[in-house]
Formats: sequence, structure tokens, C-alpha cells
Amino acid sequence: MNILFCTDGSKISFNALHNFANWNKNAIVDAICVIDWTFIPEDINIETEGFSTNCANVADGILEYTKQEVEKYGMLFGEKIKYCGSAIESILEQTTKEKYDIVLMGSHGKKGIQKWLGSVSREIVYNNKLSTYVSKEENNKKRVLFTTDGTESANYAITEAIENLNLDDKEIFLCTVNETPDMLFLDGTLDTNWILAIERQQEKYSQNTLEDLKERFKSKHIEIKKSIILSGNPAQKIIDFAKNHQIDLIVLGSKCKTKMQDFLLGSVSKRVLENSRADVLIYKDSL
Repeated sequence: MNILFCTDGSKISFNALHNFANWNKNAIVDAICVIDWTFIPEDINIETEGFSTNCANVADGILEYTKQEVEKYGMLFGEKIKYCGSAIESILEQTTKEKYDIVLMGSHGKKGIQKWLGSVSREIVYNNKLSTYVSKEENNKKRVLFTTDGTESANYAITEAIENLNLDDKEIFLCTVNETPDMLFLDGTLDTNWILAIERQQEKYSQNTLEDLKERFKSKHIEIKKSIILSGNPAQKIIDFAKNHQIDLIVLGSKCKTKMQDFLLGSVSKRVLENSRADVLIYKDSL
């Protein structure tokens, strides 16, 4: 598994690396550090002040420290990658140059309107087709929540996670969420019995989905700590469950969409990523 680790030398970025190391199974980690000069006023001559040289030295130091951390946590280190320019554009450019399985990064997890001001992690997640692992704080690296709605995207995510993550001695939680009828685009005057019939079908479908999922984990000799069917808004229920059960990692599947499609549809993965304190691993299904 080939990983592109994005770091600016901050504690938050290294929290992501440390957390991921506990889920790692035979990963090779390339590290990228970007010298971002885009915020500097044009009238400042960075060359005459020796600014560029100092920044380059700082980036070299960050990448060398990253190499030591990667190897300390038992992972294989690949390449040191250094760019000058926009952090977002540089990272996205690197994702097109090499074949990576996951982009790994930390996020400040800002609240409210700040979330829309274009953090690097947000832009990377929604502007590339690679799966992404985003961490906001160092955690216990023990409890993982697999979510499913029975779709191809969810099945793809679970298959990838089972094959590529180290789940030994971890606590595994499974959940699926039934949307309540009042959340569906239905006429409020519909027959009550018809709505109850829909709920029964949802429950049956969810039970079958969870049973199939448990069998998949059983075939890999992975024990399930808890499986549950929830009802309500899928994103909010997943966020609440993760908080109440002190989940460390949430695994989600997502279809590759354009940025505008994702903004308009308000996907579950998007809401969970922006509102959960747990690490979030989003496997993107491009099929």
C-alpha cells in the first residue's frame, strides 16, 4: 500500500502519521512538504533576504524528521518530496505523478463558517480521486467503526479496509442507518400502513446487510464487538455513535464526485468528515 503523507511540520500532521501507523499493514510512505510562498506580498524580495534558502532548510528538516518517525513506527519510508508554491496545488500535482492508495493528512477541524474558508485538507479531499485518511487529534487507535448502506461504494470500502488495514486486537463496530420516513421525499398524506411497510422493508434490508457484513469479517477471523441498526439522519447518527462509543477511526465509502456535485448533495462522508473528532478514512469508488 503506497501512502502520500502531507506534512507542514505541525503536531496535527504528525498525529495523523502516528494514528495511521497503528492501522498500517505493509505501507510505503512518501512524505511531501510544501514551501508555500503564496501568502507573501509581491513587494517582498524573498531572494535578497535569504528567505527561500531558510524555508528550504526548514522543509528538509521536516522531511528528515518525518523519515525518522515513519521508520520508528515500523513503516517503510519511500521518498522525500519538496515543492515551492501553493500547498493545495502542489499536493494535487503529486497525486497525479505517482500511484498512491491513500493520501494521509491532519486537519485542524475548524468549526462553523471557518470550515468553508478552504483549508488544505478539505480541498485535497474534495479535489482528487484518491482515498483519504484525515486525522484531527491523536487518539487511542483501538476502536474502528465500519458503516454500510449496502451500496457498492460501502462494500468497496469495507473490502479495501479488511485487506489493507491491521485489525489485529482492534475493537470492531458495525452500523447501518435507516432514514426515517419523515426524512424521505414523501407526501405527508401518504397512507400510514404504507409507511409502516416501508419501515419493515428497511429493517429487513438492514438486518440482511449487517448479517452479510458479519460473515465477511468472520471469514477473515475478525471478531465483531457490536453491530447495530440506527434510525434517523445517517450522517448525524454516525457522528453521535462515534462520539458515544469513543470511536478512533470511521471507515466510509464514497463515490467520486465533482466538487459541485458533492456540495449540492451534502454526502454522508462529507458531513462525517467535517463534524466528527474521530479519524476518518474515506475510500473512493471510481467505478
